[in-house]
Amino acid sequence: MLKQKLDQKQIQKLMLAPALQQAIRLLPLTNLELIEVIDAELAENPLLEEVTSGESPEIVETTPEKTSTELGAAESSDLGEMELSQDKVESEEDTFWEEVIFHYLDDSPDQFNQEEREELRLENILSRGPSLWDHLHWQANLTFFTEQEKDIAAQIIGNINEDGYLTVSVEEIAASLGVEVEKVEAIRQKIKGFDPVGAGSLNLQEMMLAQMEHLGIINDITRRIVEEYLPVLEKANYDQLARELKISLEELKGHLEVIRHLDPAPGRKYSQEKVTYVVPDIIVTKEGDDYQIFLNNEGLPRLRISSYYRQIMASGSRLNPEAYSYLKEKMKRALCFLKSLNQREQTVYRVAWAIIRRQKDFLEKGIDFLKPLTLAEIAEEVGVHESTVGRVVANKYIQTPRGVFSLKYFFHKSLAGQNGEEVSSLRIKEKIKRIIEGEDPANPLSDTDLCDILARENVKIARRTVAKYRKQLRIPPSHIRKKKFLAEGKK
Repeated sequence: MLKQKLDQKQIQKLMLAPALQQAIRLLPLTNLELIEVIDAELAENPLLEEVTSGESPEIVETTPEKTSTELGAAESSDLGEMELSQDKVESEEDTFWEEVIFHYLDDSPDQFNQEEREELRLENILSRGPSLWDHLHWQANLTFFTEQEKDIAAQIIGNINEDGYLTVSVEEIAASLGVEVEKVEAIRQKIKGFDPVGAGSLNLQEMMLAQMEHLGIINDITRRIVEEYLPVLEKANYDQLARELKISLEELKGHLEVIRHLDPAPGRKYSQEKVTYVVPDIIVTKEGDDYQIFLNNEGLPRLRISSYYRQIMASGSRLNPEAYSYLKEKMKRALCFLKSLNQREQTVYRVAWAIIRRQKDFLEKGIDFLKPLTLAEIAEEVGVHESTVGRVVANKYIQTPRGVFSLKYFFHKSLAGQNGEEVSSLRIKEKIKRIIEGEDPANPLSDTDLCDILARENVKIARRTVAKYRKQLRIPPSHIRKKKFLAEGKK
């Protein structure tokens, strides 16, 4: 027999404080995007006002020495003046802010349970839509359930480039995780079925086959064209292809029409780096032997709490309860927004300063001195979570004496030099580019030749890695370069 009864149960559940939610959304924004957010907040909240030229902002100026505790103390003082500090909820939110903002999504197993982690991940979704990696991770969380499967999926997704291709081999991922190659391959095949279809493919042929199989438009002819004859298509030699496939030219055109509708780079539709012109968010200058960092706040409105409404709230006896409650809520929101802006500024500064300290030799001497660097290394130095560093460097540019760069430019994998030192992958790509630019075009260098030359320059690198970097530089193989040179010589 079924019985109904009421039970009282006390449950502790982590909730994201409003200020933290807002700061998470502000971190990835460029200055241009931040201006839009500030303007919208000014229009919506009457307790915020823009500081005109010559006036002083109400908020505490952020410097690298300012801590979040100091900023919070200054704001708590403002609340006290307006008899709002007794609000226990606000006090708890301030504590949560200070504990979590610099350790967002901490990996400690006892800090968040799985359900709470899912809630935190929701805050990763930006107003302009999820990135390719966000979208793939979201699907992976719904598909894989064991910790091992999730670890493998995360490793695969983390090594997928913006076009949707896996940039490392299945064997490398298996070795790094200490699992069987077959397990990694099984997870990769499932990811290829995610949206966008084909993500995680190792090459163009695999990408196209995955999409055709998903759409149910694959047959023996289209499969052969994709697997064996893509180079022929590149040369537009359709008569030869029709003869080899033993079909008419008209039939061939029908099959090619199917292939033309496939997407060779499905990840690009999730790209968030559609920059038409660059306004640096950070400016680096050199003074003597030292470098100075400034946040480019030009054009950013400076904000403060409206003195008019501050006075009205100070004389709360003249307000009816409804009006006072409205102003109190707006005051809370205004202080939360100012706090979020200060926290964003401080975090961006600290991350940028850590990057510049690591890459000082690059600024002094150029690309050959660019050091390998990971998000995790900067996160550890600054004392924040790796995902926080990822948000800071997203879509932001830094102006240096050596030029303007995306912050992402400074993050690259390392390869071992012959003397044991680490060499940036970007530096190796630059070396490959320079070597090929100086080759004899009538007798171009093969990937093995490039590998040997790099070895003489104390760079230990496999031939297949050289081939991968050459492809990423959009440089064709030696036999194609030679054909192109000979063809140009006949003109």
